[in-house]
Amino acid sequence: MTLLEQMNQDMKQAMKQKDKEKLNVIRMVKASLQNETINLGKDTLSEEEELTILSRELKQRKDSLQEFKSAGRNDLVESLDIEINILQEYLPKQLTNEELEAIVQSTIQEVNATSKKDIGKVMSAIMPKVKGKADGSQINKLVLKQLN
Repeated sequence: MTLLEQMNQDMKQAMKQKDKEKLNVIRMVKASLQNETINLGKDTLSEEEELTILSRELKQRKDSLQEFKSAGRNDLVESLDIEINILQEYLPKQLTNEELEAIVQSTIQEVNATSKKDIGKVMSAIMPKVKGKADGSQINKLVLKQLN
């Protein structure tokens, strides 16, 4: 079942249950997926493209969450927390810190990275491996820690 089919099913379920938050999030993500499909001139998106869009949506909400927390907007923080939890349901299972550290170690060895100057090489090699399964900023921190 594709992501779009899963979202359509979940959208129907949310309508029946009158779950407005979930319904709104699903509609926003579906719109993003459809906009990307139109922009790329395709009939359907690949699973990787869908994951990219989901990750982008999640990142936007996490960034907004930090802004709202620092501004003391607790009313908006609650709704964003709900949206983030709903989006995470559609992403693949997230990697643990131990799994990420192992991937970072092996990738550093693969690209023969030795200093912070090589962070770009390491990050560009890691990101396709962990697409949708880990947060880029978390990976960046692990790579910096390993390269010190």
